[in-house]
Amino acid sequence: MIKKQTLSIGPIKLTSPVVLAPMSGVTDMPFRKLVKRFGAGLVVSEMIASQEMLRASDKTQKMATSCADESPIAVQLAGTDPQIMAEAAKLNEARGADIIDINMGCPVKKVVKSFAGSALMRNEDLAGDIMRAVKEAVSIPVTVKMRLGWDEDNLNALTLARMAQEIGLACVTIHGRTRNQMYSGHADWNAIAPIKQGLDIPVIGNGDLNTLEDVEQMIEQAGVDGVMIGRGAYGRPWFLRQVMDYLENGQKTPPPSLEEQCEILLSHYDAMLDHYGEHVGVRHARKHIGWYCKGLTGATDFRNQIMKLASPDEVRNLIQKFYNDNITRKVA
Repeated sequence: MIKKQTLSIGPIKLTSPVVLAPMSGVTDMPFRKLVKRFGAGLVVSEMIASQEMLRASDKTQKMATSCADESPIAVQLAGTDPQIMAEAAKLNEARGADIIDINMGCPVKKVVKSFAGSALMRNEDLAGDIMRAVKEAVSIPVTVKMRLGWDEDNLNALTLARMAQEIGLACVTIHGRTRNQMYSGHADWNAIAPIKQGLDIPVIGNGDLNTLEDVEQMIEQAGVDGVMIGRGAYGRPWFLRQVMDYLENGQKTPPPSLEEQCEILLSHYDAMLDHYGEHVGVRHARKHIGWYCKGLTGATDFRNQIMKLASPDEVRNLIQKFYNDNITRKVA
């Protein structure tokens, strides 16, 4: 068992090296707050487009709510214009962000089509200009998240990570895939090791961390200073707490009971309705509800029924019934 207890990003000393990944449409304020309730060294916002942030669209404002009660929190920005990225970073510093994270890892087509996200890894000069402009614009730590490279023939993460270190960024997060891999196959944790070995600043590892054993294996293979949990937290906001306990003392904390999971889901559901309003919240919550019920008896039929409901009360009643049925089966 490898003991990892703390991680410092610039002057910010985190209580744990376990970080919630930025995930568009997932790590909104209700989910981040829920994860924080269980425990996380750091949470990272959904990716926010810097241009839209300055235009202050309603959707972007929802993503960019005040950071004060989520500290420590990193706000992740995406974009291709160094000055606009710098202005968006200043705005988020004023909102209370503890850290600004630059997105150079998002692989989705609509992002890379605008030459942002992982597409920046193909333009090292522009990537450097963006990192420099953001670093100079704010007094809080700046970090960057990237992939191994664009494809197997262009594995330049170490080059860009060294550039980030020279510019003065405080930490680098590496997802163990190339952009062209998207989310297919398995993250290559071994490929992160030479990047970690080539830097003096902390390196956080990301990609396919779904079990406690995955976390331990990544740390052993890559030697990273911290781990970033993404899809492994889908429907399991308590998973980061389990990872924290395991890294601190080797304890395998059991997941909450089904009764507790039902209460957690209902609390999460109500928080989404409060945040988005009923009309949007009901629809936005469906994917989360589907993740929570994964592996439980009758989950497929339950998900199909949830997709058809528009009334918050009907959804709550169905959630309660579904979990009660599973609890009864377990007892029997």
